[in-house]
Amino acid sequence: MALSSQVSRLQSHICISPCENQPLVSSHLTPLPHHLSPDDSEPPNVQATIDALGMEPHVEGGYFVLTDTSTTMIASPYPPTPLSEKTIALVGGLAPDFDPALRRLSSSIFYYLTPARPIGSFHRNRSRIHHSWHRGRGCYVLIHPGGRVESFIVGPDLARGERLQWAVDGGVWKASFLLASGPNHSSGLLVSETVVPGFEYADHEFLSHQHCAELVPDHLLRQLSWLVKH
Repeated sequence: MALSSQVSRLQSHICISPCENQPLVSSHLTPLPHHLSPDDSEPPNVQATIDALGMEPHVEGGYFVLTDTSTTMIASPYPPTPLSEKTIALVGGLAPDFDPALRRLSSSIFYYLTPARPIGSFHRNRSRIHHSWHRGRGCYVLIHPGGRVESFIVGPDLARGERLQWAVDGGVWKASFLLASGPNHSSGLLVSETVVPGFEYADHEFLSHQHCAELVPDHLLRQLSWLVKH
């Protein structure tokens, strides 16, 4: 099924909770407009950003480029075995110099959702990730341990509650998708992500359809399944 057909079925009544001690806030998971459905090529201004930053396609969707890795190494707080063999296979294996007993103190990337690659599919990391907005608009969807679903818009409109910074704790499932920046266009959603301890594919896992069905009730599963990669 085409992505534009999938997202048109998305319901718009998920409630979100910014934190456990705050009241539920109504929000919307807005379907992707037809013009933001995946295409074979990027608009010239989007491609110019990809080229200027030296970005490459990300296995989750969108594009990325590594911008910083700490030279400080710390003892890994995680088990030595990879979180997901599927992720390791998808990225062609672990780096030759990867030591499961160590992690870099931190790492940072630019991450870019675009009209041709508008979805970051559900995944989780062992490490906490801090995000900073640069331009564009998008929606983030989180599934917390226990199945609580949270969604929020990131973008420049603070008066409407759009966020400029947000953090996702380790173990939380995260997906994102592009929203239009104006009535009929989007130049993409560009954010920074800083991972502490530093990112390794050994600490990454994609959400499966089977596991998603175990986490959320059926009415939410129908809304979220188009954000599941496998």
